[in-house]
Amino acid sequence: MTKGAPTVLQIVPTLVTGGVERGTVDIAQALTRAGWGSLVASAGGVMVREVERAGGSHITLPVASKNPLVMRRNVGRIVNLVHLHKVDILHVRSRAPAWSTLSAAKRTGVPLVTTFHGNYGTSNPLKRWYNSVMARGDRVIAISNFIGDQVCSRYGVDPEKMRIIPRGIDTSLFDPAAVTAQRVIQLAERWRLPDDVRVVMLPGRLTRWKGHAVLIDAIARLNYKSRIRCIIVGSDQGRTSYVRELEKQIARQNLQHTVHIAGDCRDMPAAFMLADVVVSTSVEAEAFGRVIAEAQSMGRPVIATDHGAARETVAHNQTGWLVPPGDASALAEALQEALSLEDTARSALAGRVMANVRADYTKELMCDRTMSVYKEMITEKQGESD
Repeated sequence: MTKGAPTVLQIVPTLVTGGVERGTVDIAQALTRAGWGSLVASAGGVMVREVERAGGSHITLPVASKNPLVMRRNVGRIVNLVHLHKVDILHVRSRAPAWSTLSAAKRTGVPLVTTFHGNYGTSNPLKRWYNSVMARGDRVIAISNFIGDQVCSRYGVDPEKMRIIPRGIDTSLFDPAAVTAQRVIQLAERWRLPDDVRVVMLPGRLTRWKGHAVLIDAIARLNYKSRIRCIIVGSDQGRTSYVRELEKQIARQNLQHTVHIAGDCRDMPAAFMLADVVVSTSVEAEAFGRVIAEAQSMGRPVIATDHGAARETVAHNQTGWLVPPGDASALAEALQEALSLEDTARSALAGRVMANVRADYTKELMCDRTMSVYKEMITEKQGESD
């Protein structure tokens, strides 16, 4: 850390896996490269090592807890960290720790940055109030225009305080030129993919709102199922009953040789290289939709549901296809069109989607934009003290 440089404390519930955690690690690395102090507080997890490799320091706190007594004690713990490490900015990315961090920011006078990572439900007044803490930062970051508009309309956030910073893709990893043939072959053998099939891929957690059932119905409507393999990639995160439900649907529609639930995959760049088309069939609106941008970064055609942030990352009939949520017939039609692309059209589409990511959705852009928010807050705080 450069002498006299600012210090940022990021606070997340855990460092296990996911887009929130990945963004936290990326920002920790950007802070270190800028010579700033980089701290992360969480309840821990396998990605703690990545924070430390990025040059950040990790502090274990029970900030994943929603127990009111623990949350109250966390206020004092965060206040102590602010004083001990001379923290200049607090940045919190989840609701439970945000309540503790908000109180700590008020006690210490340290600027607070919050990031809306999710499309939070507002089914009742209590839920709405609980969510509202994420709108109380001195700056509020939204990961898409969709979320930014939603936050301003639901919680009355001043647009002057709002900053739109989409999630960033590591284009050095999600780059077709960086994936060796051996990696692709190993994955194809693991999934037992014949050489002569077209591959439809749905990456993401195995949870109902991701719309796996819609994709299975769409595959059943295609005429040449024997020449297609549909690969559902992602962890069930303990949702074994949901997996059994999908398996029953696959059997009921006689798709056992067509649709394969592959489970978790540790090499998604290689997985995307196997895909002829990638789909995002979420029946609820995505706050951003990382797999869309990752697939585009790999030059893959994408079909997504026509709501949420997918409308920002996919331009219908230009950089992919948008279909109504839950509409298996429309999805089947889009699949037919995507799978029928000739080589010239496929190559042209690959160029457009890769350019789309590199223009607005890279890790470097996300880090630069976030660092700009931090600098803005530092300048504003200094102005107040002059």
